[in-house]
Amino acid sequence: MAEQDRKRRIKSLAANAHGATVIEFAIVAPVLVLMLMFLFDTGYYLYARSILSGEVQAAGRASALETATDTNRTLLDAKVETAVKSLVGGGTFSFNRLSFKSYGRAQTRAEAFVDSNSDNICNNNESFDDANRNGVRDADSGVEGQGGAKDVTIYSVTLHYNRLFPMASLLGWNQQASITENTILRNQPFDKQAEALIGTCT
Repeated sequence: MAEQDRKRRIKSLAANAHGATVIEFAIVAPVLVLMLMFLFDTGYYLYARSILSGEVQAAGRASALETATDTNRTLLDAKVETAVKSLVGGGTFSFNRLSFKSYGRAQTRAEAFVDSNSDNICNNNESFDDANRNGVRDADSGVEGQGGAKDVTIYSVTLHYNRLFPMASLLGWNQQASITENTILRNQPFDKQAEALIGTCT
């Protein structure tokens, strides 16, 4: 009788589902929370990037106007920072303007040269287009700043901010995220474009 009673109790315990939901939730909850944090963090990143992109495009267009001055451009940078900081508190910004004589130069970056001996090296008194007027052939011919009339300017803004949730280390990410947005525009043709000098490679 006692043996039957014991077997009956074991079957009853095995069939009892009370508490199973709590255990299942304890297993699923951390994964669910991580997924939600990932989604919120990604959404936040994409929204911040969208705002930064729009502000950079607007500031880039205003910077290329004939009426723009260095003071105006500093104010435009501050406007970009203020607009983005309304969403991303505590973010830090870096601004950069590089000017080139043409869109082609902005894409290739290097100063063109006459490769008379076909060795792909500027040497043996071969001439080069000294776009930034520093007397040396550069791999990047960009000049710091907005440039002059008809110059092409790459305006770049980088935002650094701390992620919303402390889950970055669990996923192998850096806790600080970075977003860089660029725009490339030609300055208004309010004057003649400055001519580049011709240099010689030794």
